[in-house]
Formats: sequence, structure tokens, C-alpha cells
Amino acid sequence: MIAVLLLAGALDIVPAPVALAWAIGAAGLVAGVLLIRAALAIHRAERVFAACRGAGFVGLGALATGVTGLVPWLLPEHRVTGLTVGLAVIAFCQVVGTSLLPGAARGWVVRLRRAYDGVGLGVSLGFAIYLVPAAADRPDVVPALLVTAGGVAIVTVMVLRARPRPYASLWCGAGSVVSLLSLTGLVLQPSGPLAMLAGLGVVTGLAASAAGGARRDLPPPVLEPRHPDQYLASYPLLALPAAVGVIAAIWHLLTVRDFGTEAILFGLLMVSVLVVRELLVVRDIRRYAGRLRVAEAHFRSLVAGATDLTLVLDESLVVRWQSPAAARLFGLRDEEVLGREFRELIHPEDTPDAEAVIGAVLAGEPEGGPPVLLSARLRDGARLWRETESTISDQRSVPEVAALVVHVRDVGERRHLERTLHKLSFLDQLTGLANRRALMRDLLAMRRRAGQRGTLLVIDLHGLAEINDSRGREIGDAVLIEVARRLRSLVGDGDMAARLGGDEFAVLTGESAVPAYALATRIVTALGEPYALPGATLDLHTNVGLAELAAATDSDEVLRYADLARQRARQLGRDRVEWYDPDVEIQLHRRMGLEQQLLGAADRGELDLVFQPVAALADGRPAGVEALLRWRHPELGTIMPAEILQIAAAIGITAALDEWVLDEACRTLAAWGGDDVWLSVNVGPRELLTARFPERVATVLRDRGLAPERLIIEVAETWIAEDVPAIVAALTGLRNLGVRAALDDFGAGQTSLSHLRRLPVDMLKLSPSLVGSTSVVEVVVSLGRRLGLDIVAKGLETAGQSEAAMRAGCRFGQGFALGRPGPAERVEAYLESHRA
Repeated sequence: MIAVLLLAGALDIVPAPVALAWAIGAAGLVAGVLLIRAALAIHRAERVFAACRGAGFVGLGALATGVTGLVPWLLPEHRVTGLTVGLAVIAFCQVVGTSLLPGAARGWVVRLRRAYDGVGLGVSLGFAIYLVPAAADRPDVVPALLVTAGGVAIVTVMVLRARPRPYASLWCGAGSVVSLLSLTGLVLQPSGPLAMLAGLGVVTGLAASAAGGARRDLPPPVLEPRHPDQYLASYPLLALPAAVGVIAAIWHLLTVRDFGTEAILFGLLMVSVLVVRELLVVRDIRRYAGRLRVAEAHFRSLVAGATDLTLVLDESLVVRWQSPAAARLFGLRDEEVLGREFRELIHPEDTPDAEAVIGAVLAGEPEGGPPVLLSARLRDGARLWRETESTISDQRSVPEVAALVVHVRDVGERRHLERTLHKLSFLDQLTGLANRRALMRDLLAMRRRAGQRGTLLVIDLHGLAEINDSRGREIGDAVLIEVARRLRSLVGDGDMAARLGGDEFAVLTGESAVPAYALATRIVTALGEPYALPGATLDLHTNVGLAELAAATDSDEVLRYADLARQRARQLGRDRVEWYDPDVEIQLHRRMGLEQQLLGAADRGELDLVFQPVAALADGRPAGVEALLRWRHPELGTIMPAEILQIAAAIGITAALDEWVLDEACRTLAAWGGDDVWLSVNVGPRELLTARFPERVATVLRDRGLAPERLIIEVAETWIAEDVPAIVAALTGLRNLGVRAALDDFGAGQTSLSHLRRLPVDMLKLSPSLVGSTSVVEVVVSLGRRLGLDIVAKGLETAGQSEAAMRAGCRFGQGFALGRPGPAERVEAYLESHRA
């Protein structure tokens, strides 16, 4: 519609003043409404008061523009005065609105400074306009021109000084400038084609203002902080007002050659404004200079107190400057460094690498990358070489520097600490031996250096946990330290002793199989000797597993093989040495399988008892039976007690097995009936020494209806000597119940006669190893009779052995010659036959 009105006015379809007035009025009304609505919406939604005020003032300026456009039509006789007043109102609204838009300026101080800069430019432009000769012919339009010059100057400075220039300020400022200049054109040319063109300019300016100030979907401007250098660099551009005034004055002098009073006063006003602005500039420069002095002082203090030495090198690598920290950190004086080439300070062995690194930096490699790191030894003021790390930064592209900047740091202590930590990372802190990591490192190196030659020994200590529990960790640590000392004394110069952790050690030797086995034997002997410590003498037992390097494909597999051999040695007993071979792994897998299966063997009905008769040697009549445990494994067949008890001890179910054997044996004896035979049951040490064992025995006898004297608890002689007082107390408790006790395998251990006198036992069962020695048996029988003990000769395989045992004085015998172990049914029939 606005364009149609302008076109109609240009074609004289509608009177030009009418078309122009209504077009400007309509454009001002539309733009003003849009801007004021945007201001109210911003105020309600975002509460951004500066933004809403900015859009509101620009909208008021647009409304004022629309009203001013109606003046030539409504008040033709007061056209110039009305337009001048309108221009003043519009300029005020546009200046205030533009300064309040987002991103234009931050803070009132900044807005006032920029407004003042604009005033200076406006006064200069006004002075130039006043001096133009054509202005003397139209004195009535001079106020309008001055108002326009001031408004345009202030708005222009506001927009151009914003950084970054935001969308709203840029468009509103451009629209304001175009509107003001176009309205000024109407003042100068109220009709004709130029008037229509000026009207089109006013409409365009209003559209630009509305487009910039009414949009709310734009992201907020990112206001980057300006450095004072950038801020002060803009001041030479503001010398333009002075240049404009000077040029106008020179032109007036050349053309008119006369200055009136008003011109002189106008010039004085311009000069005053410019002088005040320059004074403000001087104040800013002084403040900035003060900030520079403070920053320089901070920089000097930082450089002087830094832990790095800073050097500046020219392109010839000559040191041109060094930081004050040089004397404090490296003892270097300026006369010792300045003017010398940087390579003269570097150790000769490190110079080639340093020159290569610096050459790459000079060649621009890596281009735009981080500073390059240089490791080299640097000579200090005491002529000593220090380990240093330097970062080289190429600052040749910076005009103020134009050199290479090198930051040197002393890393000697750090390198020493790194070497120490690296060394400690391969040592066991308690014993001083190598640790597992060092062992694997040397094992890998030996495989690479010597091929397949060499042997790894893995050593396991038995009894250390008990020492820690009973004696304390300090005694346990002392034992480990002594173990390490003994290992060092046994290994050769080319061998390595290591502690794998806990009670496990290892020895890596380059010897072949036979010397390695001899070394393992010596280790078992040496570590088995008593450990004389303050307040205690302790014993340890050892197992050793060996694996040749040729038996495995890598280092981890060698260690695994040696550990498997060590586990096999531990299964077979104490103080043993075992080699790894594939059968060892098979046996270990079999053992692990049996350990898992034994836990539920009783519930599955796989456990069984066989009974072996104990007969009187005089007439061969059965006097008792011994219950023997069997495991009827569904796949492996019958497993004997020696292996069963070993597995049970490893998994901690010996007590449960003993209870099962006791209960099952008593149940079987009660089922046989009669009271002419007794039953003997083997009991392990842990079960015997528990406080509830006598109560358990009494409960079983009561439940099965057996007389206590028919039960004999057999105790192996081999572990009696470990804790005689406890054994005596346990057997005494059984005797109080009426249960008899027997010392099994007498002669196989080292039980002394004094212990035998103390033990409350009723029977001695001689070890098969004593049966062949008649004289020894006679001595034992004689001693047993004096102590009131029954003597049972075990392991009687032939009739001759039975006769010899009877002649020696043994009352009872047990062995294949008298009766083989059999199931309960067969032994029951055997007993019935003898009763008949």
C-alpha cells in the first residue's frame, strides 16, 4: 500500500504532497507499532529491560518519523520549523534507542563516552555545514541540517564502535541514518522527483529499523571483551571530526575570506568539544600506561620467580636474552651466556640431537603445532652438566619477539627419582629380592639371549601362615628375610632369586636339568634348617617345582609349568622336588576333580567301610575289627584312605569324614550283635582335639546302644609329639567315658618312652616295620606289659610272621595272614563262623 501511494504520487495520480505524507505516516505507524509490540513482548517474556527500552525508543522514533512526514501536508506554511522539530525528536529517540539495543554498549559510562564521541563528530560536521557558502542562502534550513548532522554522527559512532556489531544495532542504526538524511532532503526539496526519492528513503529507513528492532528470534550477541590495545587503537579514527572542521574552515577562508561572530563561536565550540575529548583520551592512555606498568611488573616477578630458565635466540641460535632466574637456578651470569651460541651450552654428546630438533623448528616443523621438546644436558655456572628438558617455541612471526623462545627446566632430581622408582618397581621391598615383574623381565631376556637353555624353580614354604598367626607378623617377616638371605647364598652369579609374593619364591638359573635339580635339593635342605630368631627357633618345610625353558612356548607358560610342578610336590608331601611333565598336569586335574567330588561323596552313597579282623595269636579267634574307609568312585574305581584323607585335609572336611566313619562303624557293629569283639576307628588330630569330640563319641555310643569299652580310638604316632599335652587331655576325656585308646603305627615315628608313659592309651599297634625285628618287638612287648598295654602286631602277611610275633609276646595280630579287609556282610559271616 505504501509503495502504491508513492507510485501514485510520482505519476501525479494523487497529489504528490498528499501521497508523500500518507506514505511516510503509514510507514512510521506500522514500524512504530511493530517495534513497540516487540518491546512489550520482550519485557513480558525475558525481562531484558535495556533491550525492551531500546526497541521502544526506536519505535517512538518511527512514530515521530511518521508524524513528521505529515507536516509538509498539514502545515505547509510551517514546513521547515515542523520538520526541524521532528528531526530533533527523531534524532533523540533513535540515539537513545540505538544505544540501548542488545550488544550496542555495556553500561551507561560506555554509552555516554560513545555519545560524546558522536557529539564531537556532529559538532564538526555542523561547523562544516554552517561554513558552506550555500548555507548562507538558506539560513532557515541550517538548524535542521545541524540536528541531522548531530543525530547521524552519534548513531554512526554508536553502531560502528560496537564489537561485534550486532544485528539489531546495525539495522536500526542504518535505518535511523537513512530516515534522518531523507527527511533532511524533504527540508531542502519539498516537492518534485527528489522529494519523492527522499520519501522512498524515509520508508526504506523505517523498514530497516523495524527489521532490526522487532525481531526476537535472533540469538543474543556474543560480546567479546576488548583488549585496551584495540580500544585505544580506535581513537585515531576519531580525529576525523577535527579534519572535517579544519577542511571546512580552510574552504571558507579561501572562498568567503571572512568569519563572522557566529562562525567563530561555532568554531570555539567545536574546538572545546575536541579538546575535552582529547583530554579524556589522554586520561585513558595514562590509565592504560599504568596498567602496562603493573602488567610488566607482574611479568618480571613471574619470570624472576619461575622454575624455568627462559632464553631468547635469534635465527643464528645466539642467545640474546636470558631471564633473571638463570643465576638462581643454574648459576649462570649474563656475561657467560649472552652473545654465545646455544649449542655451546649443551653437552657434546647431546649436540647432534639438539641441532636436529632446532633445525626442524627453524624449518617450520611442525607448522602451527605445540612447542617442541628437547632433552639435553646443559652446563651450569659451576661447570657441571645438568639434565634438562627444554621447550622451543617459534615466535619469529610475532613482530615484538621475532626469535626462538626456549624454556629450560632442570629435571635432574625428577630423572633420579624416576630411576629410583624404576629400580624399586623391580624389587621386593621386604626381602630385597627381585619381584615377579623383574622375574618375568629376566625370564623373557634369558629366552631371547640363551634360547631354550635354562630352568625356573618355584619354591613354596609350609608353615609361614602358622608362624604369622602364632608369633606375629614381625617374626614372619624375619623368617622371610632369612629365607631370602639363604637363597642369595645358594644361587650363582648369573642366577636370580625372586619373591613372587607371600610365601612363594623363585630362582631363575641358566643351568640345565641336572644342575638345576641339584640346586633345588640344596634349597630344600638349606631352607629346612631351623630358624634361630630372638625368643624362638622355628622350622619350615619346602616344596620346589622345576620347569625347563624348553618345555614352554613363552615366559608365562614357563612360570605356569613350574607352579604346577610345585603344586604336585605339595600334594605328594613336604620337602619334595618335582619336575614338570604332562603327567603332572594330568595328576593335578585329577586331584582338583576329586576335591570337588569328595564334598558330596557321602550324600551320593559313594563312601564305604571295610573291616579288617584283629585276632588273638594264640588261637586265631577274632578279638576285634578295624574300620577302614573306601571311596567307590563311579569312574576311577576304589580310592584308598591315604589319598582320601590327603584330599580331605586339603579341602578341610577331615572332621566331617571322621564323624561319618565313627557313626557308620558303630551302626555296623551294633547290627552285628554280640559283645565279644571291639571296634577300632582312626581319628585325625583336628577332630580329636576339638572340645566336642568326647560328647560326639558319647552321643554315637548312646544312639547305637554300644558299651563304651567296645570302641577303641586309634591315634597315629606320627603327630603325637607335636602337642603332647593336648593329646593327653583329649585321650583322658575319652577314658573318662570308658572308651579305650590305641597308639597306631608305633615305631614309625619318634615318640619317646617318656611320652609313652604320659599317654593314657590301652593298646599299642606296632608298625609293620618293626615286625621283622624280633628283639625290638620283645623290648616293646616287655615295656607294654609293665605299662599294662595290649600289643597288636600289624602287617602280618605270612604264618611265619604270626608265629614270630606270638613268640615275641604279642597277644594280638592283624594282617592278611589272619584276615583280609572285607565288607560288613563278609566280616559278619566271618565272626559268626568263629562264634559257632
